[in-house]
Amino acid sequence: MPAMKWTWMGSIALTLGLAASGAEAQGWPDRPVHVVVPLTAGSATDVMARMVARQLGQQLGQPFIVENKPGAGGTIGTAAVARAKPDGYTLLVQSASYTVTPTTYPNTPYDTQRDLMGVTPLGLLPQALVVAPSRGIDSLQALIAAAKAKPGTLNYGSAGVGTANQLNAERFRIGAGIDAVHVPFKGTPEVLTDVLAGRVDYFFCPVNVCVPMIRDKRLLALGMGSSRRSAALPDLPTTLELGVPNSDYNFWVGLFAPAGTPREILDRLYAETAKAIGSPELREGMAQLGAEPNLIEPDAYNRQLKQEIVDNAALVKAAGIPIGGAQ
Repeated sequence: MPAMKWTWMGSIALTLGLAASGAEAQGWPDRPVHVVVPLTAGSATDVMARMVARQLGQQLGQPFIVENKPGAGGTIGTAAVARAKPDGYTLLVQSASYTVTPTTYPNTPYDTQRDLMGVTPLGLLPQALVVAPSRGIDSLQALIAAAKAKPGTLNYGSAGVGTANQLNAERFRIGAGIDAVHVPFKGTPEVLTDVLAGRVDYFFCPVNVCVPMIRDKRLLALGMGSSRRSAALPDLPTTLELGVPNSDYNFWVGLFAPAGTPREILDRLYAETAKAIGSPELREGMAQLGAEPNLIEPDAYNRQLKQEIVDNAALVKAAGIPIGGAQ
């Protein structure tokens, strides 16, 4: 009899809890929503977060406040969201480095696959493989041939160890079967200085940065590093199209919430984000950023994240990227 009583009471408690959760989700949002960006202000991830937050605030009638919490390869800000109450009022906008961190930062105070859940990617930030015209390399095939003719003599630049530039370059290097030396810099501007001067042979450059230089013929684009062509350079084939297998790297910016956030809130957040990204204002802003809209519904996105963690662990090992080195 006591067991039946406690079972009955437990059932009531569960029902009441679910009802409260549903009511909370129905009223969301009824106060400001905080959006954490674990990177510095002005980064492409930060700019995209602010564009989306502004549009969501207009649609939902509550401010979406962006807060920058950079440091330790993005793990400080990400940890803050992982520890937050899962009520839809603390969100995360993070880049594809999210799926590299489990390998490069194995001792983070959160579990990437347990403590957070993906809502949707917001957009892709594709990269183009560029060289200086003075190098005399006029095609992707010519670059590969030069690298194979003298293994280990060509080099490529990146904005730092473990960054998207390096990961894209390593996928290309392995897919093409070439040997090239990695030269890390503090950031993209520093790499481009040395590319233009001929001290760096090639670089996977963010499209929004390099398009003006390509149009001015200061840089020559040999291939797009992502899995699909960029609207900013529609005539430039991908390295996949040019015959280099498994050479694509999709650098995305995505929206996340703490694990346990009510499904009703996640579904509404996804729907409102899709509406926001479909707006003319946001489409124009993303185009100026060189970003390609890339919405995926939550379940499919979380499956993608799990697979990327596995794939990137293999890439980090194959490339010899040091643990604790990603930015």
